[in-house]
Amino acid sequence: MKICLNDRIFSILSEVLDKEEKEGYVIGGFVRDSLLGRDNPGMDIDVLVIGNGIDIAKKVARRLGKDVNVTVFKNFGTAMCKSGNYEIEFVGARKESYDRGSRKPVVENGTLEDDQNRRDFTINAMAACLNSSRFGELVDPFNGRSDLEKKIIKTPLDPDKTFDDDPLRMMRAIRFATQLNFEIEKRTFDSIIRNAGRINIISGERIITELNKIILCERPSRGFVLLEKSGLLAIIFPELDRMKGVEKIDGKAHKDNFLHSIKVLDNISRKTDDLWLRWAALLHDIAKPVTRKYTPETGWSFHGHEFLGSKMVPSIFRKLKLPLNDKMKYVQKLVDLHLRPIVLSQEEVSDSAVRRLLFEAGDDIDDLMMLCEADITSKNEEKKTRHLENFKLVRQKLKEIEEKDAVRNFKPPINGDEIISIYGIKPGREVGIIKNAIREAILDGVIPNEYEAARQIMMKTAASLGLSEIRIANES
Repeated sequence: MKICLNDRIFSILSEVLDKEEKEGYVIGGFVRDSLLGRDNPGMDIDVLVIGNGIDIAKKVARRLGKDVNVTVFKNFGTAMCKSGNYEIEFVGARKESYDRGSRKPVVENGTLEDDQNRRDFTINAMAACLNSSRFGELVDPFNGRSDLEKKIIKTPLDPDKTFDDDPLRMMRAIRFATQLNFEIEKRTFDSIIRNAGRINIISGERIITELNKIILCERPSRGFVLLEKSGLLAIIFPELDRMKGVEKIDGKAHKDNFLHSIKVLDNISRKTDDLWLRWAALLHDIAKPVTRKYTPETGWSFHGHEFLGSKMVPSIFRKLKLPLNDKMKYVQKLVDLHLRPIVLSQEEVSDSAVRRLLFEAGDDIDDLMMLCEADITSKNEEKKTRHLENFKLVRQKLKEIEEKDAVRNFKPPINGDEIISIYGIKPGREVGIIKNAIREAILDGVIPNEYEAARQIMMKTAASLGLSEIRIANES
């Protein structure tokens, strides 16, 4: 069988390899995706050279044009070449051996067979020849094409050795199964269960890369179920693992918050590709295990889980090697506010409550509403429809208040510097009290968001603090 290699880049690769009398192959993901008919918009191409891959990379770059640079990773014996949409990685064929305490291999020059033996899965071990005499010819020693047709993930060699050598491959197996909607072969999955503890030698940065790819899949819940069943979730993300299970007292049970959370993640994934909004969906109930309480009168409750959950976000992000920046603060905000629209949807909505929500959510109000709608996972279609209809009313109310009062990200007309200047005081408690009084009056609808109205509140509050005499003294 032959793989279709119509792009100009493959002709150039073939010509350079033939001229240098080197054997070369395109291998891995490009071959797999070509056989699956999947788009490869970035044109990520892995080129395997029997010999020096770096040397071939430099010669190909010269053929592509003077503006094309080669980045060489000497320690790994690889080189990266970028040209337009093409991102081509060159590597010499090699064989690897591992020390159990590290995932860094001892690398030696090898043959095509050696290199295919070291690949993670059969579907990633297929190669297509680039030399003109066998151009496009598929080399498939482990029947990867058959596994593609059967939708199976399995390792080329003994899975215990494959995962023991590089435990990150366990995460990759689950990621590929989730991305491609494939099954992990039983022998391979049983090996992941046996070797789950080996994930501890992998850096957090590499683990989170795979976890983020799972979260960005079309149906990420599939990946999280596999992570939980394999035992990997308890190791890499214990806070989420602790959410699973149902407790029952006096015949009353709460829902499985792990299954609920990944269902919410699936729901929101149908609406957005935003990684951080998906993280907010996954973490929105993260504090329920520690806030869970049962009383015979009220049944199960999780009071304050939204507030405590938002407080847990920084430590989770830190442990998972996620960014501790505005992305984290965004997730924190959505976790903290995720019950607010739900409360509004269940009662008569006051302008003041809507105004406050707009103020606190700011530009993230639409994302918050999307999260709240995704949070409806009831199997009762009547109940689900009722909640969604209520959210439509909340959205309409949000729109009306925003158009009328413009409170989204509003700034009160009097700031701290002006208060300090008028009353001749230093920054401190009094300034904060006055600013808060103005803000609360605007949010409660007591006054419009206008300077003169805000000034009246300022003067009244300042007088209650005994500041009017200071202002008079300053003016005299």
